[in-house]
Amino acid sequence: MPQPDLIALLIRIAQTPAPTFEEGARARLIADLWAESGHPVTLDDAGNVVVRLGPARGQALALASHLDTVFSADTDVRVRQEGHRLIGPGVGDNSASLTVMTAFLQGLDVQTLRRPLWLVANVGEEGLGDLKGAKHLLNAHASELAAFVAVDGYLGVAVTRAVGVRRYRVRFTGPGGHSWGDQTPSALHALGLAITALYSLPLPLHPRTTLNVGHASGGTSVNSIAGSAELLLDLRSLDAGHLSSLDSRARHALEGAARQAGVQVTLDLVGDRPGGDLNAEALLAMARRAALPSGLDIRSAASSTDANAAVPHNLPAIALGVYRGGHAHREDEWVQTESLEVGLGVLRRFVDAYQRQPLA
Repeated sequence: MPQPDLIALLIRIAQTPAPTFEEGARARLIADLWAESGHPVTLDDAGNVVVRLGPARGQALALASHLDTVFSADTDVRVRQEGHRLIGPGVGDNSASLTVMTAFLQGLDVQTLRRPLWLVANVGEEGLGDLKGAKHLLNAHASELAAFVAVDGYLGVAVTRAVGVRRYRVRFTGPGGHSWGDQTPSALHALGLAITALYSLPLPLHPRTTLNVGHASGGTSVNSIAGSAELLLDLRSLDAGHLSSLDSRARHALEGAARQAGVQVTLDLVGDRPGGDLNAEALLAMARRAALPSGLDIRSAASSTDANAAVPHNLPAIALGVYRGGHAHREDEWVQTESLEVGLGVLRRFVDAYQRQPLA
């Protein structure tokens, strides 16, 4: 596919809004584009767009690229071009990957497939989506797959280790009241104590373990004692034991803050991404061979992607980047236009290598 066609395709995809839990419009677009290529398209119960190609027998290689972005439905998602860059919210993560996947499908000669190949545009990777689409796909079909590849991220990077993630919505509640006329405990006081306590928790440098309060809110007015306040907490680690320990200590800190302030606290687990080794050695070797003709050196990395969903199934998995860009999760995100053809070539050679050298 010539570069101008790839650019036009990327702009079309990126300018179709797809907030997490609201991916319907983009799912319909991808389904139409894939159907136009002459392939049978289905939508599963989670909202994933799925194409199954190749022989009916044998375990499949699944390529999955997430539909959703981190931006709300009211975000202006228009894309502008400045020189060799396309700029706009979500233009890279993950519109560029969907573009490369779509171009790959449009140029694929299915008759050359000697083993099953699935292409998936999945929902719910970002934020509180908690890998909804990938988890649904693998819970239903892991036994039919030989490997899972999340097409996501930057050229030259392959995620071979999954970072475990736990996420909580924490809500403090009290009676509230008037700032002068009442003397009741404040939910915002508890929230402040909790954030201080959380960031006071010691974290190991190795294995890397992190804690983040990504959102906090509460109260009604300047002269009201806050009757409610809440925060969103993100906990991550490369080690399951350290993540479990941090989880326990964080919950203890939150409950202690509520007791100290004299309010109630509720914790809802809103994200649980399994971490660990992705058994990606063979897939990484194929990715590196696929990148050589483009002069790329693939480095391995640890991250949280749709590939995490493969961990409980002991299914070989990897996340493979197919574009160059920057400023992910920002409204001025950018993609280098020439990199799309490079990524397309890498993906084609990767699939060809898999067809010739399947995993045992």
